[in-house]
Amino acid sequence: MKRGLISIIALILCVVLLIVSLQFYLDTRRHLLFGSIQTADTTKVLQQQDRIIINENIRSERETAITETIASSSPAITGIHVTRIQQYSNNPFFSDPFFSRFFPNNTYKKRIQSLGSGVLISSDGYIVTNAHVLGGNAVEVYATLMGGARYSAEIIGKDELTDIALLKIEAENLPFIKMGISDQIIIGEWVIALGNPFGLFDISNKPIVTAGIISSIHMDFGETESGHVYQDMIQTDASINSGNSGGALVNMSGELIGINTFIFNANTGSSGSIGIGFAIPINRVKQIVEDLKTTGEIARNWDFGISGQALSQSIIEYYNLETDHGVIIIDIKKGKAGEAAGLQIGDIILSINDQPIMRNQDVIDIINNSYLRIGDSITALINRDGTEFSIEIELIQ
Repeated sequence: MKRGLISIIALILCVVLLIVSLQFYLDTRRHLLFGSIQTADTTKVLQQQDRIIINENIRSERETAITETIASSSPAITGIHVTRIQQYSNNPFFSDPFFSRFFPNNTYKKRIQSLGSGVLISSDGYIVTNAHVLGGNAVEVYATLMGGARYSAEIIGKDELTDIALLKIEAENLPFIKMGISDQIIIGEWVIALGNPFGLFDISNKPIVTAGIISSIHMDFGETESGHVYQDMIQTDASINSGNSGGALVNMSGELIGINTFIFNANTGSSGSIGIGFAIPINRVKQIVEDLKTTGEIARNWDFGISGQALSQSIIEYYNLETDHGVIIIDIKKGKAGEAAGLQIGDIILSINDQPIMRNQDVIDIINNSYLRIGDSITALINRDGTEFSIEIELIQ
């Protein structure tokens, strides 16, 4: 009996030990398995974090001064749409004064659409563009803002000589661009050209952007056939194309430093850019804009009031002159600038503002190239009866 009890107790102990051993084995395996899973999960998480950090670094490297300048400047750029009235004639003899008396004046008018670019310069809707974007006989002008909003624009004024125009739309709290200083432009610095080339602004509802550098400054072209005078221009290799006229040239500080105006294509027959574009310097733009805001025009309808003849060899010998240039006055209009300054018939104008005079047109060119207006004065070097003296001439109507 006693031996049987001992056997039962021994069997129970063996079962207990077996159960404990099995439990210990299972706990050990579970710990090892969970530990490896946790290690794998941690490694995966760390790898994902590393990937996120790398992506953020790449993105931060892509966000440069150029992309930031574009983002800050774009909302101030507008597309300009102009409708003009153009008159045509079907009469081949209309321009002939003789035949036009016998044939009817068969003319008709046609609406011409054109486009360009503009720049918002104030929160209350003032827009700068080129005068040639508006052209003549404009009957409708619209400005399209980034995002597609379209406004009717009033022509506040334009100055054909400088090729600058000022528009106004009726809106408030608009994004606008800060104006820079022309004298601080650096040759070689990065710039952005923004505008509406080929009307592409209307497709994306945002300005088209090109980048380049300042190639040169103080580029003088004088007066063009269209009557615009382009002096002290900024040259850039940022691509400028048809429709970019009136758009912004912006530096990396997000400042407006010029109004894109024309390109140079070297008579290649192509209307596209070859990397040489020109912009009106912002200092001139600021001056003209302020005057247009005040009066709506720049008073340049001065009248010098003299007629002259270029010096010939016979005139030089007759007056015993020691010069090979100059214009001798042969007529003076009453009440005009020449008479008011005291000029006389027979006076010889040798120079204007220290620039030699060779013909009558030189007087006009010098005044226009200096962007002078009514009220401004010029200094003329005069030879009268062999005596040279300087005289101040105020430009009047």
